[in-house]
Amino acid sequence: MQIGEVASFQNGYAFKSKDFVQDGKYKIIKIKELKDGKVRFFNDSASVNVDDERIIEKYIVKKGDILFALTGDPVNKNNPLSWVGRVSVYEDDQLALLNQRVCKLVPKEGLNAKYIYYYFRAFNNFYALASIAKGSASQANISTKDIEAMEIALPSLNIQNKIVSVLDSIEEKINQNNEINKNLEEQIESFLIHALTSSETSINAHLGDYLYIKGRIGWKGLKKSEYLDHSDYRIINGESLTKSGIDWNKAGYISEERYSESPEIMLRVGDILLSKDGTIGKISYVNKLTTPTSVASGIFVIRNTKPDVISTPFIYYLLKSGLFKAFVA
Repeated sequence: MQIGEVASFQNGYAFKSKDFVQDGKYKIIKIKELKDGKVRFFNDSASVNVDDERIIEKYIVKKGDILFALTGDPVNKNNPLSWVGRVSVYEDDQLALLNQRVCKLVPKEGLNAKYIYYYFRAFNNFYALASIAKGSASQANISTKDIEAMEIALPSLNIQNKIVSVLDSIEEKINQNNEINKNLEEQIESFLIHALTSSETSINAHLGDYLYIKGRIGWKGLKKSEYLDHSDYRIINGESLTKSGIDWNKAGYISEERYSESPEIMLRVGDILLSKDGTIGKISYVNKLTTPTSVASGIFVIRNTKPDVISTPFIYYLLKSGLFKAFVA
């Protein structure tokens, strides 16, 4: 069935930039606040002081609301976090207001709104939505009518509720694990910085003496048509790099010919990957390889050439530490 049979969508309001303030009564949710499935406010996020009840009632965003970006990058850009059509859930207790080019799902009877969120968090469904967008090579747009016309598999409300409950539980576990990992990494970084800055333990050395650092030079980026549905060869782009490692669901497939163009960056287990374009400074560690894999032009491959002298985990945590923040800024 089409989404429009079980939901409608509310477009955002065209707030005027002259009305934006730093600490207003209502935060404004723009496209940039929709980040990797969540609504995230930043230091420069706008807010307004609005007293018009008609605006507040129509454009209010409450905890649990599901939002879509109606403008964004087309799918030929290799960063799905910026694609048009990305979905986010609002989890703050503070009420906010919806800006133009962001829309809110309004569920009808028989629909759990969170089911639609999880449905479009699945990459294939998200890609199908983003692919229908119209626009230029640098900006794509969809309408609420486009979303309403999307065909979805919708089980009974009882089954929807069970699916959402299971996925919520998994997401909560992931969040807890991320917090634990963050705490452990902070302890590791604190210990590392103390050790490196201690006069008793520090020595002068150049990482280049121990590392092989390579990236694609003069390589033509992949066209959309060169990404395959499946092959025996993978390619990792910046979106594939996460705090917890490589997200293989976001790694693409390429031909053997394209893979073989740069033998110097054919990945090995133990390689460290560092993004040098887009979101600069994202770091991941290759802990497994099931197929021959290479990297896109925005990533450096860092390989320990002297593991008997310096440990690879040491290099990994050194690059992730605050000592390198100036380097990746």
